[in-house]
Parts: sequence; structure tokens; C-alpha cells
Amino acid sequence: MSVSVPRPADPMPVYRAVENLIARYAELVDDGDFAGLGVLLADATFIGGGRPVRGRDAIERMFRDTVIVHADGTPRTQHVTTNVAIEVDEQAGTAVSRSYVTVLQALPGLPLQPIAGGRYHDRFERREGQWRFVERRVRIHLLGDVSRHLRQADAQR
Repeated sequence: MSVSVPRPADPMPVYRAVENLIARYAELVDDGDFAGLGVLLADATFIGGGRPVRGRDAIERMFRDTVIVHADGTPRTQHVTTNVAIEVDEQAGTAVSRSYVTVLQALPGLPLQPIAGGRYHDRFERREGQWRFVERRVRIHLLGDVSRHLRQADAQR
């Protein structure tokens, strides 16, 4: 008589779901869709340069108050996320990730250039079958000219 050993679920869909959340964040910032960021991070705490911010409305307001939007309705940025490392605890329904971020910006009169570089440290949970952010921690280590990207840019230095 053969005893079947249950195989763990294929973790690849979990990794892809987490990668998609990370990519979605970059798309929403670069599109200037701060309401969408509020929805994406609704269950998360965002920890960046200031006080931690939690909740959909507070996160949306923080981005609106911080990021400069240009005539085309966007910040004219491209957030490039690389070196993504994801660790999943399938049984607990949690995941953590670390990644690098490089922010590029171009405007009329401002050639394409990197304006910031740093790291993301994220935590995720699966709730009701869906993966979502529960924390995004942003640490910028390299800072260029963010005067056309962030309000109060001098405070960021």
C-alpha cells in the first residue's frame, strides 16, 4: 500500500503575485495615480522619510502632498525595481521582499537622469485569498536632484 505525501503548493504563483504588487506600485507612482496607490496600500503602513502613514486616505494624501505632478498629470518619473528577493511562508500566508529602486526623471529642459536610488523592504499577507502589502519601508541612500519630483526637496537631503 502506497502512502501519498502531500506536496506543498507551487510557490511560483505567490512569487508572481508579490512581484506584481511591487510592479504595480511603480506603475501607479509613475502614472501619478495617487488614489490607486491609496487602494494598493490600503492595508499597509508606508514608512519613508517622514512619519509612518497608514490607511487608504492618509497614503493618498501623503503622495499628493509630497510628489510634484507636471502638466501631463504625471511626476515624469520611472521607478525601476531590481534585485527583487522574495521569501514566502505559505503556511502563515506571509511574504517579505527586499529590492533596489532607481528613480529616473526627464522633463523639458531636464535630460533623463537618475534622481534617487535606494531599497524597498516590504511585507505582504494573504487575506481572503489575495496577496496585499502590509508594509512598505523605503530607504533612499543616493539622492540626486529631486527638486522637480518632491515638494520640499531640500528637506529630503
